[in-house]
Amino acid sequence: MQRIPEPELMTDEGQAIAYANADFEEPHNHFIKLLKESIGNQLSESGTAMDLGCGAADISIRFAKTFPNYQIDALDGAEAMLAEGLKAVNASGLNKNINLIQAKLKETTLVDHQYDLIFSNSLLHHLHEPMLLWNAIKNAKGCPAIFIMDLMRPESEVEVAALADKYVQGELEILQRDFKNSLFAAFTAEEIKLQLSAAGLEVFKVSVVSDRHLTISRTM
Repeated sequence: MQRIPEPELMTDEGQAIAYANADFEEPHNHFIKLLKESIGNQLSESGTAMDLGCGAADISIRFAKTFPNYQIDALDGAEAMLAEGLKAVNASGLNKNINLIQAKLKETTLVDHQYDLIFSNSLLHHLHEPMLLWNAIKNAKGCPAIFIMDLMRPESEVEVAALADKYVQGELEILQRDFKNSLFAAFTAEEIKLQLSAAGLEVFKVSVVSDRHLTISRTM
């Protein structure tokens, strides 16, 4: 099935509110669990992390609760999403741990600050130019641990419909629509391996971790 890109940024206020209030308990806890299993033993007790494409900051908050001695820069290009993220960060009492930054990936450099970890959830499939992500990571200062999770594109529209029925049936219409669009926009594991090879990042590990998710990781 051919990839169909979707908008890079979630700029609509209603869309941002819907995402901020949605129940992502299972996939976001799964993200933290997989991060710990994949690279947790490589992380020091304290350090700095960058969350690329943080959205409403739910994963930044979960990471901060799991690794309380880390300082996190959480970046997103959408003002509406960061507005919801700020509410969530303040409500969690983690505003001293999490610094929200509004910027697009193409405007971002990771060479000005050395991070111990760069992580991201569901950013890659939004990018019209995925090499922006891999080149930014390749040029990051030092050699940070990397952990990325994203959707993977199914083989057919029938599979997209089946996954939507399984995971977002009964959710708000906007969330059902976006979930389907994101599956169409996602990359396959083989496409990501080709992207990594083109960026000179062949050492990264690509793993299929569910019926709809894959991870990309590098230990320090």
